[in-house]
Amino acid sequence: FRILVPGSRLEAEKDHIEDFAPEVAWVTRSGNTDLEQPIAVRPTSETVMYPHYAQWIRSHRDLPLRLNQWCNVVRWEFKHPTPFIRSREFLWQEGHTAFRTKEECDVEVRQILDLYRRVYEEYLAIPVVPGKKSEKEKFAGGLYTTTVEAYVPGSGRGVQGATSHCLGQNFAKMFNIEYEDQQGGRSMVWQNSWGFTTRTLGVCYMVHGDDDGLVLPPKVAPIQAIVITIPNSKITDEMKEKMNDAAQEMTDSLKAAGVRAKLDARDNYTPGWKYNHWELKGVPLRVEFGVRDFENGTCVIARRDNKVKETVNIADLNNRCAELCETVQQDMFNRAKEVRDANIIKLTSWDGFVAALDEKKLILTPWCETKESEELVKKKTTTESQGGAAKTLCIPFEQPPLEDDAKCFITGEKATCWVLWGRSY
Repeated sequence: FRILVPGSRLEAEKDHIEDFAPEVAWVTRSGNTDLEQPIAVRPTSETVMYPHYAQWIRSHRDLPLRLNQWCNVVRWEFKHPTPFIRSREFLWQEGHTAFRTKEECDVEVRQILDLYRRVYEEYLAIPVVPGKKSEKEKFAGGLYTTTVEAYVPGSGRGVQGATSHCLGQNFAKMFNIEYEDQQGGRSMVWQNSWGFTTRTLGVCYMVHGDDDGLVLPPKVAPIQAIVITIPNSKITDEMKEKMNDAAQEMTDSLKAAGVRAKLDARDNYTPGWKYNHWELKGVPLRVEFGVRDFENGTCVIARRDNKVKETVNIADLNNRCAELCETVQQDMFNRAKEVRDANIIKLTSWDGFVAALDEKKLILTPWCETKESEELVKKKTTTESQGGAAKTLCIPFEQPPLEDDAKCFITGEKATCWVLWGRSY
């Protein structure tokens, strides 16, 4: 699908364009010639794809229609561009689907969101809170939005990890996406869209990284184990060659066992320089192989995540590296979850809310679900703190018990749910 969108098409959905308007980049010139009408660079693809859906979907037999694409989009972020997190152009995966019924949409929305949760938790070792966005924070023009929200302890901010939207029939009405149903009548489709971006990389780097560089979970690390020889000036060239051959055999054996391994045999860098180089890149395991190791048939494995070292027999290296990859993966998730959970607090009144924000906390409160109360929180946190405004991150699907007479923490009106607040990227 094309990257340029005619302004008239982008503006077909009023709520949609109103929300994206500040971020839309417009092409106004071709060479030295002004265009008669500006053309938008797509901020998202609904208005690019759905005119085609109106042509493709004619009958109930054409449904469901489910398309997924990887593409770059442009959102001209002026306030706080942050590499990987909020950039003006980014790569993402976006899915766009059409169904006969809302019930089918509801099922898919949760299925896709759970896939995103699994990517974060099972692969990136990052705990997330699945939930629903407030009416104020939902996708512009959609019926409702679900999200997985992560926590970055270094900044104390929440970050939207991925979203899955039920669009309802709003876009179907705008682009006349209708079909002949089984009774011979005409019906509008129900639609979803969902997206996942390279923001995942930024979240992974910030949650797990330390002062020495990246710390990558083994499941996503391009190199899981780096093998480094440690010769010394006293050994002969023949001995060095034998050590390198043994290290290569170890590396090949690790690869054959399913471990993504690499030998750093460069002789123009010291072992210490190599340690620092691969630590910076976040390689989960380092296999050190010195002269004494060569003589004893052993090697040393160093973990990147906690710097712990252990000596193992070369015969056991394959199994131990595979075991450690699983252990490191789980330990990284457990540590991130422990930190995240320790930084979510419950409050039932405004007292202590701003102080908790300034202490880099996320806050769970009873809430009345009104836009006015959300605006009030934004205003009060802006005036009472220098750290920036708070907003709702999500209404978690897993809700603590709510008393029948519970009051909204900010308005005193009847509370209808618990909601998670925080500063956000």
